[in-house]
Amino acid sequence: MDAGQPPRKRDGAATREAILAAAVVEFTEHGYARAGVRQIAERAGVTAMMINRYFGSKDRLFAQAVDRAFEPPTVVGDERRELSQALAHTLAERTGPGAERLDPFLLMLRSVPDPEATDALRQGIETHVGARLAGLLPEPGAEVRAQLGLALVAGVWLLRTVVGTTALAEAADDDLAELLTAMLQPLTAEAGDGAAPDAGAENPDD
Repeated sequence: MDAGQPPRKRDGAATREAILAAAVVEFTEHGYARAGVRQIAERAGVTAMMINRYFGSKDRLFAQAVDRAFEPPTVVGDERRELSQALAHTLAERTGPGAERLDPFLLMLRSVPDPEATDALRQGIETHVGARLAGLLPEPGAEVRAQLGLALVAGVWLLRTVVGTTALAEAADDDLAELLTAMLQPLTAEAGDGAAPDAGAENPDD
């Protein structure tokens, strides 16, 4: 280094961000168990010792990576109006051929077999997408219905994108969205959402 140049100061915030971004990629690609601290450090351009300095342990780094991955909206947005249709169409489009992959689901799928990862995954789901969806639903039972909706979302993603079951993989997005809307309507409990009328209800015009 040129003696005339002052030593470069380390940017702690930038280093921490680089580690966290690298961790999200590694945990998404390999899951909790197979993503090593050394590999994360190499991707971030730091040493493994630096990871321990900024995050303390692999467990803590994973928890923050999960929080980072689940925070942005993917399938569940923030609009309450016509919620079942919006969810259904977004899910169909995001799992269709050529769609950008849903990294939070991959991170979950590849990490959940490890018991050490379960708490962080549950916290990430409940804090972000679970709370976001529950906040759009009327009470009572919003949290239960929200998590049932997420189970449907995760199941469709898994079978259509990862397993690639034939009927779901080949279904047209619009056709799939129509079926999903009908399945989601009882959970969203939206008035005037196009749900079929009760067959036993009296017709006032009769």
